[in-house]
Amino acid sequence: MAKEPENTSAAPGGAAAGQTAAIRYVDRPECTETFADSVNHVYFDGQSLRIEFGITRLDEIKPNTPVSGRRFPAQRMVLTPGAAVELINRMQQVGQALAQAGVLKTNPAKAAADAPPPAN
Repeated sequence: MAKEPENTSAAPGGAAAGQTAAIRYVDRPECTETFADSVNHVYFDGQSLRIEFGITRLDEIKPNTPVSGRRFPAQRMVLTPGAAVELINRMQQVGQALAQAGVLKTNPAKAAADAPPPAN
């Protein structure tokens, strides 16, 4: 796993306003990874962003019957508003990289609608 760069951010609550802290990334090799193939729920209650990731398991396939399956929760993540904003910013960067690589198709109609009007 690549080492994260040092972070300089505002100090947590209780610290003087405007004061920054140098935050060092420390890896925890025992930290497990969780596989997910879907996002079941995303909910923001004003204080935290809750994301539930899911995994899909197909039932036994039988001839002449429709394929069916079940989706189970795999991991629930709860983020502070600051961490949620950081996740959104990083996911936008990932989306841009995927679009540049041709993996993600952009919606030209939406891009045109979002563009500022031409200057007169």
